[in-house]
Amino acid sequence: MSRRVVRQSKFRHVFGQAAKNDQCYDDIRVSRVTWDSAFCAVNPKFVAIIVEASGGGAFLVLPLQKAGRIDKSYPTVCGHTGPVLDIDWCPHNDQVIASGSEDCTIMVWQIPENGLVTSMSEPVVVLEGHSKRVGIITWHPTARNVLLSAGCDNMIMIWNVGTGEALITLEDMHPDVIFSACWNRNGSLICTACKDKKIRVIDPRKEELIAEKDKAHEGARPMRAIFLADGNIFTTGFSRMSERQLALWNPQNMEEPITVHEMDTSNGVLLPFYDPDTNVVYLCGKGDSSIRYFEITEEAPFVHYLNTFTTKEPQRGMGYMPKRGLDVNKCEIARFYKLQERKCEPIIMTVPRKSDLFQDDLYPDTAGPDCALEAEEWFEGKNGEPILISLKHGYIPGKNRDLKVVKKNVLDNKPKAGKNVENAHPTKTATHVATAPSIKSEEKMDEVLKEIKSLRELVSSQEKRIAKLEEQLSKMDI
Repeated sequence: MSRRVVRQSKFRHVFGQAAKNDQCYDDIRVSRVTWDSAFCAVNPKFVAIIVEASGGGAFLVLPLQKAGRIDKSYPTVCGHTGPVLDIDWCPHNDQVIASGSEDCTIMVWQIPENGLVTSMSEPVVVLEGHSKRVGIITWHPTARNVLLSAGCDNMIMIWNVGTGEALITLEDMHPDVIFSACWNRNGSLICTACKDKKIRVIDPRKEELIAEKDKAHEGARPMRAIFLADGNIFTTGFSRMSERQLALWNPQNMEEPITVHEMDTSNGVLLPFYDPDTNVVYLCGKGDSSIRYFEITEEAPFVHYLNTFTTKEPQRGMGYMPKRGLDVNKCEIARFYKLQERKCEPIIMTVPRKSDLFQDDLYPDTAGPDCALEAEEWFEGKNGEPILISLKHGYIPGKNRDLKVVKKNVLDNKPKAGKNVENAHPTKTATHVATAPSIKSEEKMDEVLKEIKSLRELVSSQEKRIAKLEEQLSKMDI
């Protein structure tokens, strides 16, 4: 036992510090919606926060340097007709963010280079297909313009944002509300946590269930499940006695967990944030005033408690900065944006080091903003590992390309310029433009045909669904 207690780790002395008042974002009316998402999303340019909005749903997008008191009249992103439940920055374009809402839609927005000057109510594209509120959205880690959404209709949809189409719909896999959905490192699999107390591993393109575990956590309160870099799954949930738990699972054998840790009896859902470069998991409980962190290793007990960072105020939500947005000169290994009742407070985690030199062991090459695949390639079955970058000289953001979608009804499905975003292949764009029909009537005819095709597909899928339901009904009659 003693060997485990004094286990050596460079992360044992991670030092957390809350930002000074002048570096916080003040006077923000954080959303009061009772939904267990993080309410905050950050990237190296912006912090986005879901806020209270009368008569609809809105979120703030603030340039990182825009600290201090935020004026009540500061512009918002406000196109939804119901409260916004989840937001996620595109990993391949720091200007693009998606939002899911109680109004059953997903909207994708292009934020101007220097932030908002006026409120934005026109998204680049609206993705419609869910019949109930959309509580989870998450971008594909390595393929451009692929977005996953999960709604309270118990469905998961995977969209090609470039054409506004849902190309994959998983509708019969979850009998109840989906609490969380997470891609693995190369985006070939997803894992979900559901209200039926099951953890599922799914191959979305084959629409196949790869593995599942019933009663991963026996308590009735929400669970979370995330993939780790080695393919194992980390979960948080509640025991039958309502104690908070964390567990580690091997998808090849879900019978028994690799390890389970009991934590405490608080009732706040534990949101896990994971750094694949250092294998550290940070747990932020909603309503807690602390962040606990653990190192995952290959030796027992596999999940090693490191430390707890505590502040006075409880957290309503939490944003987590991608590695490329951290200050390597200060040995910063994580940065959180903690939402309180009326403000957002950055929290910086550092590993104290005396040397001024770049610390290779703290900063292995990390996922950069370039995508490994185009959406079409991924839907055709290709996989791509994250394209890594070195942080040795700090991260210098490249120029983001605009998200090219013509602002019309999504049923028009115009894939004309494809959505070539950051670092798009210029040659591909050129071909698209060159082959685009120049005569308006041809273009219109093209759109009508595409609309007919998509309606036919819809009718066909509904017919299959009706047949399936009739079959189930006949079995029940027997």
